[in-house]
Parts: sequence; C-alpha cells; structure tokens
Amino acid sequence: MTSVLDLAPVIPVVVLDDAADAVPLARALVAGGLPAIEVTLRTPAALDSIRAIAAEVPDAVVGAGTVITPGAVTDAVRAGARFLVSPGWTETLLTAMRDSGVPFLPGVSTTSEVVALLERGVTEMKFFPAEAAGGRPYLKSLAGPLPGARFCPTGGITPASAPEYLALPNVRCVGGTWLLPADALASKDWGRVEALAREAAALGGKRGA
Repeated sequence: MTSVLDLAPVIPVVVLDDAADAVPLARALVAGGLPAIEVTLRTPAALDSIRAIAAEVPDAVVGAGTVITPGAVTDAVRAGARFLVSPGWTETLLTAMRDSGVPFLPGVSTTSEVVALLERGVTEMKFFPAEAAGGRPYLKSLAGPLPGARFCPTGGITPASAPEYLALPNVRCVGGTWLLPADALASKDWGRVEALAREAAALGGKRGA
C-alpha cells in the first residue's frame, strides 16, 4: 500500500457511536476525495464500524486510531483495519504494531521520542497533540536536525491552520475532526460531510516538499 501519509492531505479522525453510520459516512468522505479514514477505538461501535467500512466501501482505506494495547492491534486488524494510529508508543505496543503486518503511525510529542523511533527504523509518525505540543513552530524546528522523520500532526488542527502545517517539509498530511461536525453526524447530513471532505482534499496543493 502507498504510505498512509501520502493517501490524502487530510485523514478524517472519526468517532462513531452507531456502526450504522459508518458506511454512509465513509462513502461521503471517499466521494469528497479522502480515502484514508481513521476510526478511533473510543466507542463500543468502533470495531463494527471498521468491519462495515472494510466490507462495503472498497475505495476506502480504513484504519484504527487510539490504538494503545497489543490486544487492540489484533482486534483492529481482524476487523479489517489497513493501518494503525496510536497517540503514543511503548516498546510493547511498537512491537505489536510492527508485527501486525499493516502500516502504522506511532504517536510522538517530543524530540526524544522521534529520535527513538528513527533509531528503530520508523520514519512515519503521528505528532500528537499537535497544537498543545508546540504546533507548527515545533515541527518546523525538527525538520533541520531530523530530516528523516515525516509526520501527520493531529489534535486541535482547523481548516485555517491545516494549510500552514501542510506547507512544512516534514508534514505530509494532517488529521482532523472538523470535517465531521457533531450536528452533521446527528442529522446524517452526508452531503455536508462530502462537501467538507472535498474542501479538505483540495489542500493537497499546500503540501511541503
């Protein structure tokens, strides 16, 4: 599979309370130009949502987010997750993600964590929580001394700040929840979700070198 970071400029971060919403939501995101979809393992409906998307939306590349245990790695991959995202990492979790056979983005928020992952041969990472951990200035400062690391910053990113992140040379995509307003999900306004996805997909031209 193409690197997760290169699938689209924005990876929607999805929290689903009802698995029945998974397929129409995924179809709206894909129609808008965002095939990579991170379904977070924060609700009881998450694994069923991943199963449904994997089975019924072939153009989607569904992944699992908030992966924090080896058990969650196993469950997510069995459900059909094609990539894994964690908010942070330990040796145990990193080993489980590496052994899963699917691409993964371990979470980092400090320089030492980035160096430790590079030492282990991991070059693609989630930067989380992006805004709280230093945002664009922090990531920009890492580009010089750590040119081998590539990031998907997530956490507090908005439509206004996303282009500024994407302009950084070490950022390939961003994770965001703004494409999924609570009122749109509640009213099942998939047309609005598709429109927001299309706007986000257009940010691809802002990507750094």
